[in-house]
Amino acid sequence: MVEYYLAIDIGASSGRHIVAHLENGKMITEEIYRFENGPETREGYDGKPHLMWTAERLFQEILNGLKKAKELDKVPVSVGIDTWGVDYALLDENDKAIGGIYCYRDARTETTIPQVHNKIPFANLYEKTGIQFASFNTIYQLLDDKLSGRMNKAKSMLMLPDYFHFRLTGVKRQEYTNATTTGLVNAKTHQWDEEIIETLGFKKELFGPLTQPGSIVGEFSDEVAEFVGYKATVVLPATHDTASAVLAAPLDGQTPYISSGTWSLLGVEQNYAHTTAEAREAGYSNEGSVNGTFRLQINIMGLWMIQQVRHELEDKYSFAELVNLAKENPVDYELNVNDQRFLAPQNMTAEIHSAIGKNLTVGETAYVIYNNLAKYYALSLKALEDVAGVTYNTLNIIGGGSKNAFLNELTAKYTGKQVIAGPAEGTAIGNLMMQMVGFGKIANVQAGREIIKKSFDINEVIL
Repeated sequence: MVEYYLAIDIGASSGRHIVAHLENGKMITEEIYRFENGPETREGYDGKPHLMWTAERLFQEILNGLKKAKELDKVPVSVGIDTWGVDYALLDENDKAIGGIYCYRDARTETTIPQVHNKIPFANLYEKTGIQFASFNTIYQLLDDKLSGRMNKAKSMLMLPDYFHFRLTGVKRQEYTNATTTGLVNAKTHQWDEEIIETLGFKKELFGPLTQPGSIVGEFSDEVAEFVGYKATVVLPATHDTASAVLAAPLDGQTPYISSGTWSLLGVEQNYAHTTAEAREAGYSNEGSVNGTFRLQINIMGLWMIQQVRHELEDKYSFAELVNLAKENPVDYELNVNDQRFLAPQNMTAEIHSAIGKNLTVGETAYVIYNNLAKYYALSLKALEDVAGVTYNTLNIIGGGSKNAFLNELTAKYTGKQVIAGPAEGTAIGNLMMQMVGFGKIANVQAGREIIKKSFDINEVIL
């Protein structure tokens, strides 16, 4: 009898349900359900408009996809959810989310960032946690919750995938890899940093024991089982999507990677956290992975910019058409793709043209994005080599962006590295692999990576 596993991979623009099973030493996957996602402007806890996630709709989509598995006669033995990092739910005494789920692109941290740094200088935070500064880090969001009074009613905090796992099972777990994105986990102890939590006046009861990927959460509740038509066990993947994607990367030793999607995460696996001033000044973060390892990586704006330009053109061009237009319209304009101005502009196209100093055609705009993104990859990889003290020969691009052959070619050109592209569905595959490890179906991560190498398209970029 075929044993199915189901990954629910939710990104900032869409989510998908992917089932998998092992057959003749290979992982066979199939997408069975897909849904749209995106933040909306809604009333926040303070009564003002904020960028929020539609959490109730997302949970309904999770259930709909689980039900679809039953309809297709592919009932999974286990299920695991991954999402982006930093965002979370605060639950009251009745386990209801207080004031909804804020989106990391919301501007509510603008006033809290300096307040956090006044109490704990950023250099000290980095030395303790290894997490690089970003305006949306959970630590700054939580101070807004404290100041607005939202935290007063909170009895627990769950990162977004943990919250959805709780909704499926009634069991609360705080998964380690996603917890490290909060900027509140100590890089040496791999536990919540009590000194930071106490100094900022956060409620200690919000921060429960951390749980490793591969751990069992629990079975579907009776209510969920009644809706979807079966009981399954929830097993923790690496719930931070980048952590899952990197687990799926067919890395040969400690080879650098780019997890390419809405965000591009460039980094390398390391056995310890680099919390030096050099790493901090280079913009590198140390996010947790399995077995006490770290992903020394940097956040790069990624394909978000081209996604927004496409939306502003009313989605009349496919991404493939935008690539073709870019190839036909090469222009040599410099742009810092990681400038904060591109995080959440009212109009991305106008913001790019303003930064360049002139209006561009659609093809020129697309070329400027791809060309400067590849240039930023090259700069970041050189900084990574300096921090890690290693010169690398190979770069592995994983995730949906690995299908963009033009961007891969530009990346190979500017980095001068051998570029290996794939697998494209890295996040879901890594999610599935950790479920199988948790169930004892795969021995460990390395064994899983060997299976992945045999199972999916992985291509060398030839210039």
